[in-house]
Amino acid sequence: MKKYTIQATKRSVIGRKVKNLRAQGTTPGTVYGRNIKSVSLAVATEEFIRVYKEAGETGLIELSIEKDTRPVLVHHVQKDPVSGQLLHIEFHEVNLKEKVHAKVPIVLSGLSPAVAEKRGVLLTILDEVEVEALPMDLVDKIEVDVSGLSEVNQEVKVGGLTVPAGLAVVSDRTLTVVKVGSLVTREAEAEEAAATAAAAAAQTAQAPAAEGGTAPTAEGEAPADLPASKAGKPKEEAKEDKKEG
Repeated sequence: MKKYTIQATKRSVIGRKVKNLRAQGTTPGTVYGRNIKSVSLAVATEEFIRVYKEAGETGLIELSIEKDTRPVLVHHVQKDPVSGQLLHIEFHEVNLKEKVHAKVPIVLSGLSPAVAEKRGVLLTILDEVEVEALPMDLVDKIEVDVSGLSEVNQEVKVGGLTVPAGLAVVSDRTLTVVKVGSLVTREAEAEEAAATAAAAAAQTAQAPAAEGGTAPTAEGEAPADLPASKAGKPKEEAKEDKKEG
């Protein structure tokens, strides 16, 4: 496993004054561990970002604090929720002879035939799993080959993961990591919406006229319940008929 190195200095600045450290391009942090006294420190922000992109939380780091070097893992990184600025880093010093727990990212590889043939869509349910191993046996990722997923609803569970020797997965073995779901295309959605609209229009056209009313007619056309001789005459002719009656 690749090793990484970060230089750090002890710091006495605490509280709100750490803002000055960040303004100078360094980030405050703490290193702690089992049966050791925690140490407040500061690291160069750019150097940490570069190492952290590769090491993540499972890469073993040699943290040099002045003349002292310690094997550590990055336990937690605090960031400003708005600006994304690094606020604080927690390093966990480990014993190279004792197993530790860590979360390892899941990385998909290969191509699912169901997806390639547009019969399904790949759904990533878990993006990381918890493992137990000696610090030197930790890996930066666990690959999942999806080329065997050829049918809708096929899946890979935690219990089916292939992991290197010395690494034990402690997450629930019954949890689904990745699955092939049904493919719903935009065309299918549009067709379904059109069919629904057509059915609604058909029901409206078949609905009977309101009770006691008359069917709508075109302009100048006689209603169905009036004699054509009356309905079709102008008002003057209708008056003459009345007089004659």
